Amino acid sequence: MRSVLLASAISALGLTACSQGAAGPFVGFGPKPDLPTPTKSVLPTVHVAKFVGWPKGAAPVAPPGFVVTKFADGLDHPRWLLVLPNGDVLAAESASEPAKPQGFRDWVAQMIQKRAGALEESPNKIMLLRDSDGDGVADTKAIFAQGLKRPFGMALVGNILYVANDDSIVSFPYADGQTQVSGPGVKVFDLPGGPINHHWTKTIIASPDGQKLYATVGSNSNVGENGIPAEAGRAQIVEFTLPEGPSRPYATGLRNPNGMDWEPVTGKLWTAVNERDEIGNDLVPDYMTSVTPGAFYGWPYSYYGQHVDVRVSPQRPDLVAKAIAPDYALGPHTASLGLTFYKADAFPAAYKGGVFIGQHGSWNRRPLNGYRVVFIPFKDGKPAGPPQAFLTGFLNAQGEAQGRPVGVAVDKTGALLVADDSGDAVWRVANATPPPAAPKP
Repeated sequence: MRSVLLASAISALGLTACSQGAAGPFVGFGPKPDLPTPTKSVLPTVHVAKFVGWPKGAAPVAPPGFVVTKFADGLDHPRWLLVLPNGDVLAAESASEPAKPQGFRDWVAQMIQKRAGALEESPNKIMLLRDSDGDGVADTKAIFAQGLKRPFGMALVGNILYVANDDSIVSFPYADGQTQVSGPGVKVFDLPGGPINHHWTKTIIASPDGQKLYATVGSNSNVGENGIPAEAGRAQIVEFTLPEGPSRPYATGLRNPNGMDWEPVTGKLWTAVNERDEIGNDLVPDYMTSVTPGAFYGWPYSYYGQHVDVRVSPQRPDLVAKAIAPDYALGPHTASLGLTFYKADAFPAAYKGGVFIGQHGSWNRRPLNGYRVVFIPFKDGKPAGPPQAFLTGFLNAQGEAQGRPVGVAVDKTGALLVADDSGDAVWRVANATPPPAAPKP
């Protein structure tokens, strides 16, 4: 019966529509992406890869010269990663939870999320993964923290571990090598939460001097359809002065910012942002950008600078006039979430200073887009050179999802770690022939 209902829902939402976006692996990438004329239909394009899981022994594919191993498996929807100074890895496990649908369209959306392996009871915990023998596989897998509220971002500042719940930042004391914390943590400051909490994932990063904490807060809608008052404190990056405040908006108009990192040459903060949906297969490209303090990036009134979104009411031409364009587009509907600069030395020199982006994958586009980790080289603090599909194979030959990448991090050895939430695993990509160790003095 459920399959019949789902088939009816898919038909009703026009999922079999034949409109297609541009082909090619890097459509809508670059500092000046092509922005076609917006299109609008009564029903949106809904096209998501059915989740089937990884066959036994299968793994994502990296370029020649790299080896991919499963750093940890048997996890429960791992979303975000933090590498601790001693090499331990924390994996935050959380998920979008089923809720009472608000009408037929919402019911269909939840069914599609289930099809994609993205809707389940949230585990609400953080796992500790430890590779004690250095073979690239975690031999210790233990619950580090539990009783949290959809934990996502994590940051260590001195001996304090900060964790981003879906509505607040909490803290725990931490000592090197510690394998467990107790309790739900001490609340540091609130972030916008329910009752809607449309984009609930919050990521955090500390300033290099440990004086500030930055938190991402996504919008409460696609383009303000829940009302502008519902967007108070959202679609922005918040700066919080440690240890007790105050906080202030650091940059606004960012629809759904997620991964953040400090670019190693300029020292600027960069973030990956999910842009809006439902105006075409090739609009609007997600992007990454350096974050200018006090800047407004357009949402919901405009996109990619001053391209007005006519769906928003009332219009705000005064804000559109202030909107600045982001630095680099990451393709339409790719759901670009993870972002980390490569600052280690284990990979070939061409990767030094460049950025890895975890692309969770599209739902509002034909053909599918994302479902991979991409790499963009940098020079002098800016993107330079063509993008590279660095870790692929998350989609099989039938277009089904074997896994979906989210957070990316570089481990203590210089290997890249990738959280695969649908695949319940963390993958590790290492140089097959790492450079020789520096001679001891």
